[in-house]
Amino acid sequence: MIFRIRVILDVEADVLRDIEIEAKSTLKNLHEVITKSFGFLGNELASFYESDKDWKQGKELPLFSIDDNATKENEKLDQIFIGSQKRLIYVYDFLNMWTFYVELKESGKIISGVNYPNLIHSQGDVPENPPEKKFQTDGDPLFDDNQENEEDKNLNYDEDSFY
Repeated sequence: MIFRIRVILDVEADVLRDIEIEAKSTLKNLHEVITKSFGFLGNELASFYESDKDWKQGKELPLFSIDDNATKENEKLDQIFIGSQKRLIYVYDFLNMWTFYVELKESGKIISGVNYPNLIHSQGDVPENPPEKKFQTDGDPLFDDNQENEEDKNLNYDEDSFY
């Protein structure tokens, strides 16, 4: 079985790739085909995240681990895309935060003579620089920089003596 997956780069212009990949391929294989199809070297840290129909970021599916936590790089795609789980968010290069929306569009039969993964459609060019990300807090007062609390007032902070 193959999966037909649409990958959309989160930029102003329409930049997308449609990929066919075997369902038994791993998350690492998907990472490699995405980076290659968009012209990246594939040597930066990256991670996938589960997502819902509104593209809200959910649980991380890490490709790499800096501690003892297990990675998901060898997880098969047919174990990732199950039930209603049809969307992922993919972040490549944590310094530049290239963000992609990954959606399983359909599944199909393997076609004899076709090499997979297979780039079946390409639209748009990757911009030279990544877009600037704006992070929002959903109104959580713990992360509201405009709100001053009593602890902040009583720190006796002096910019001249800060080092």
